[in-house]
Amino acid sequence: MDDPTEAQGELHDTVPLTLTADERSEIENIKVHKHDLLEDIQKLKMEIANVIAEIEGFEQEEENKTIEREKQVAIGKKKFNMDPKKGIQYLINNKLLEWNPQTVADFLYREEGLNKTAIGDFLGEREEMHLKILKAFVELHEFADLNLVQALRQFLWSFRLPGEAQKIDRMMEAFATRYCECNSSVFQSTDTCYILSFAVIMLNTSLHNPNVKDKMTVERFIIMNRGINNGGDLPEELLSKLYEGIRNEPFKIPEDDGDDVTHTFFNPDREGWLWKLGGRVKTWKRRWFILTDNCLYYFEYTTDKEPRGIIPLENLCVREVAEPRKPYCLELYNPNSKGQKIKACKTETDGRVVEGKHQSYKISAASAEERDDWIKAIRASISKDPFYDLVSVRKKKVINQRTEDSRGCEPPL
Repeated sequence: MDDPTEAQGELHDTVPLTLTADERSEIENIKVHKHDLLEDIQKLKMEIANVIAEIEGFEQEEENKTIEREKQVAIGKKKFNMDPKKGIQYLINNKLLEWNPQTVADFLYREEGLNKTAIGDFLGEREEMHLKILKAFVELHEFADLNLVQALRQFLWSFRLPGEAQKIDRMMEAFATRYCECNSSVFQSTDTCYILSFAVIMLNTSLHNPNVKDKMTVERFIIMNRGINNGGDLPEELLSKLYEGIRNEPFKIPEDDGDDVTHTFFNPDREGWLWKLGGRVKTWKRRWFILTDNCLYYFEYTTDKEPRGIIPLENLCVREVAEPRKPYCLELYNPNSKGQKIKACKTETDGRVVEGKHQSYKISAASAEERDDWIKAIRASISKDPFYDLVSVRKKKVINQRTEDSRGCEPPL
């Protein structure tokens, strides 16, 4: 027997003969209208399907762009960690970063995965744009209602203080200015804050570096800081509180340093990329050099935890030297043992530590100025710590200013 639903459908599609001509015409019009509606619905379905496909394609494209952007940012950060200027330039070239002080400062302050050493190296540059970036970076720190030790902890954790004296000077000057802006009633001048900040860092070294046998007492710390407050003394209660803060908890340096937490922030004395001539195979290789503790260390990358080589500077001298294949060269040599290998060590690719094969070390810098700065830093490291000079100069400035002010107040004869 036939399906009754099919029969009903046929009845609905068939116009009964008993209907009038007008009724049959109306039904035909309805059928035409129904057909048109079904076609419109089908078109709408196709249009909706196309729109959905376009949306999905757009979302996929945006997702691909996001993935590509994240990939480029990761590459940029890796380049930054190896060479800060090249990393920033890569990000700018790929429209991932705007070259303005606030944007770059925000990137350095907030972005994860940046090497603290590279941040410090970039911030310490002396070009005008870098000085503006440093100012914007320091202003991202909020030091209000913090004592000096607390503020220094926050500041020195956001990057690694570089080893070059001029860079340290610029960065600590920026810190002192910001701290005094946030705490206007604590010190009479930024010079006072600058000098005391160095004193606190020196205190940290004295109390927590195991190589320092003569530990500084609170009495010596107070005496050391006499006269730095525009010629007057700071309250002993303030200095004692700072002393206790450092004694109870040493400064910690960022983990990516690879250094022990008890190292002074004056180390390294200097750091940067240089070219080194091989000892046995006479090829030039780019290495990251760090000068600290009367030793010259060199690494393949700034992120390496262990150096590829260590050159103790004891008994060595340094001089400018001409080299046909590389400009701006300096040489480390032993004036008393010509022809003999310098006592140094290096790490082979298989991890073995072996004796160095150099009778002298020839190293090339990027410019004559950089070469001369390295020679000066190495000589200073061999003889004494150059960074105490920063504090000495600033103390003399404060004392001289105080003397001039007092003379200006004297009545004329």
